[in-house]
Amino acid sequence: VYACGGDGTLNECVCGAAGYDNVAVTHFPTGTGNDFIKTFGKEGGRFFDLAELVEGEVRPLDVIDCNGRYSINICSVGIDARIGSDVHKYSKIPLIGGATGYVTSTAVNFFKGLSDELRVTCGGKLYYGDMTLICACNGRFYGGGFCPVPTADPTDGKLEVLLIRDVSRLKVAQVVGAYKAGKYASYPDLIRYFSTDHVKIICDKETGINLDGEKREATVIDMRVADEKLRFFYPKGITF
Repeated sequence: VYACGGDGTLNECVCGAAGYDNVAVTHFPTGTGNDFIKTFGKEGGRFFDLAELVEGEVRPLDVIDCNGRYSINICSVGIDARIGSDVHKYSKIPLIGGATGYVTSTAVNFFKGLSDELRVTCGGKLYYGDMTLICACNGRFYGGGFCPVPTADPTDGKLEVLLIRDVSRLKVAQVVGAYKAGKYASYPDLIRYFSTDHVKIICDKETGINLDGEKREATVIDMRVADEKLRFFYPKGITF
């Protein structure tokens, strides 16, 4: 049994489990936000009970394969990835810690600039120009309470992708508020939604990628639903 805490340890679990068909992993909530288990609603608190986990049941979940690295929850590129990569730096500061680290990191990166020039292939179409954020969701929650796509289902073989075009500083508060609450349809001219199994991003320079809080960089970013499933064990009877 491998237990991943939600802070970039999934890849070690998957690699360590290679070749063992009866190995399962779970989320034991020791991360910064413990966002993945929020997909299970109020009953997500049952993950804190080791006895419930040990006596739980197993379900196969989808996994995002991003350039050969794995993510179970959400992958993103853009200002989001910059915020995520800086959050731990601010969370270590006294009186900030925990979810407040996300707020602090957001404020700092807001003044650094909101967009990057990207080429994105998604849903059979090519989009290019200045982009603020591309987010591929397998789970529903991340970033200390953001829920971009409330209907995301980590068992349906699809990624719910949001592509946010260049957003001005004057407009960003409104757009981010809608994005956080899963109301992306309120801004159809700025936020495009796709349900797909593959998205490819090409960048002019090394660009940060957020894989469940684990930072990577690349100029070509390929996100897809992995062929493999993750055997995930959880307290009995819990549903999304």
